[in-house]
Amino acid sequence: MGTRAQQAAQTEAELKAAAIRVFERVGYLNTKITDITVEAGRATGSFYKHFASKEKLLEALLADLLTEGDASAELPGHLDDFRDREAVRWHVAVYWSFYRQHRAIMSALQQAAIVDEAFARRSREMLEPDLHHIAGHLAGLEPPGGPLVAASLFAATLSGAVADWFADPAPAVGEAEMIDILATFLHTGLGG
Repeated sequence: MGTRAQQAAQTEAELKAAAIRVFERVGYLNTKITDITVEAGRATGSFYKHFASKEKLLEALLADLLTEGDASAELPGHLDDFRDREAVRWHVAVYWSFYRQHRAIMSALQQAAIVDEAFARRSREMLEPDLHHIAGHLAGLEPPGGPLVAASLFAATLSGAVADWFADPAPAVGEAEMIDILATFLHTGLGG
């Protein structure tokens, strides 16, 4: 990669990292593009060389997360038969860890989807392959509504429960117990 391309990649990475830090401090909805560029130590114009808008930056961060998530499917211990509670638990635990690591982005995605229907639609499109991945784990089960509906319910329940747990300043149960509760709840709901 040439020097110019390296510099562009470096600037893009710095803008993304700065955005995450600002999202963590003030939330996505309260973040201005100038907040991101100041945090990154870059001119505002440099932002627009890489991203057309704050939403496009968030979309790029989502694409990065999806790429990282795809790699987790290759991790040892990945079980793919949701008739087995341990397969469900593995997915819950991996998502939990992923959410903890990327909490600022996950929160930003939720905030953006609430206020911007176009962003919400684009996010759903980007997440669709993941729903098909989960639906593939339902072979041998006959969930109500079929595999894609069940996969959607699985994802919504998991993401909502994890987000609620992390938002609670004094959760009623610890992480390990909550992971087990979620795994049992989802496994039972899928008919396992």
